[in-house]
Amino acid sequence: MMRACGAEGPTEYNPGLELGAALGVLARQGRDKLTLVVPENLSDFGLWLEQLVAESTGKQGTGILPLAGDPLSAPAMYGSDRVFVHVSYENQPDEENRQKVAALQAAGHPTITILLRDALDLGAEFFRWEVATAVASAVLGINPFDQPNVQAAKTATNRLMEVVEQQGQLPQTSAPVTSENGLDYYASVSGTSAEAVLKAFFGQAKPGDYLCVQAYLMETPALNAELDALRVLVQQRLHLATAAGYGPRFLHSTGQYHKGGPDTGLFLQLTTDHPQDLPLPGRPYTFGTFQNAQAAGDLQALQDYGRRTLRVHLGSGNTEAGLAELLKRLKQVLV
Repeated sequence: MMRACGAEGPTEYNPGLELGAALGVLARQGRDKLTLVVPENLSDFGLWLEQLVAESTGKQGTGILPLAGDPLSAPAMYGSDRVFVHVSYENQPDEENRQKVAALQAAGHPTITILLRDALDLGAEFFRWEVATAVASAVLGINPFDQPNVQAAKTATNRLMEVVEQQGQLPQTSAPVTSENGLDYYASVSGTSAEAVLKAFFGQAKPGDYLCVQAYLMETPALNAELDALRVLVQQRLHLATAAGYGPRFLHSTGQYHKGGPDTGLFLQLTTDHPQDLPLPGRPYTFGTFQNAQAAGDLQALQDYGRRTLRVHLGSGNTEAGLAELLKRLKQVLV
């Protein structure tokens, strides 16, 4: 792969150049949502790809948004902002994904298929995608090797932590727009009920937009299932691309794209209290306080860049139950 992607090889047989040129041209045509389709045993490859592509290309108001773990639906559910890349093993069962990708291709959506012989091919795949990302960035006219907007959330968080160092706690935030059934809703949109706030927030969506769920929660299988259900609901009801990530991890992967990429995101931030908190060694605050500051800092940075945001605080009770309540509300609102 290194030789094939190198300068000494013929350009017509350069796998990195071919992939990167295709992704860059498609992004310039409006197909900037890179939807990765992989079997379960390659799911972590998607998390690596998220950071590589989003942080490299998401700047100067442009970029390619990689979507890992986006549940595949029928072709009619997708708009003209998608490109699908199917990565799979040659000799391992992945028939369901193959059939769905074939249906997407038959419906006119651009699809790219990459077949690996075995797990040892992953090293070569890393190299291919690194070259492809650099090539796509060149097509988009951006520098893939800087991260000009990553610092914004860090700076906002540091300001909050200075307050904690001086006062022992985070500064008070503005009051929620509304509170219902244990959930607090913080938004720039108006509304006197949870239904009104959710309608106003999702009513801002336009074709080509995407929903990003930023979960500052402790990851569990149950929460993963509920987040998947939320993504499917939004995709089916609004035909929006959806992304989801656990904070603060995503700050160092897709965080650059959220603030430096195109203004096409709706950001749903989920936070919770920390009844079982731990002190942070050598600091006068806890891990929970630090995580809350990271969430608040990123939310402030998103708002400073004019992004559409909604924070839902799930309270101090059962997090899964709080997210289930939000899902229940969304099913009533998104019709």
